[in-house]
Amino acid sequence: MPKFEECLQRLEGIVKEMEKGDLPLEQSLKLFEEGITLSGSCRKELEAAEGKIEILLKKDGRLRAEAFGDGVESK
Repeated sequence: MPKFEECLQRLEGIVKEMEKGDLPLEQSLKLFEEGITLSGSCRKELEAAEGKIEILLKKDGRLRAEAFGDGVESK
């Protein structure tokens, strides 16, 4: 499976190719399908990374790591 950065770079290339507007319909459809697949892959990687992000909270004078997005609001 390609890395996030590689997928994103390929997605940018697909957009540039399609924006030119001079591709045959069949090739445009293939690029679109590839883009959808890459987009899904990027989304999954971002969701996995989001689950790993932690924030530091100061409670009772001590710093404590807590998973980001657990309903904790920063003040």
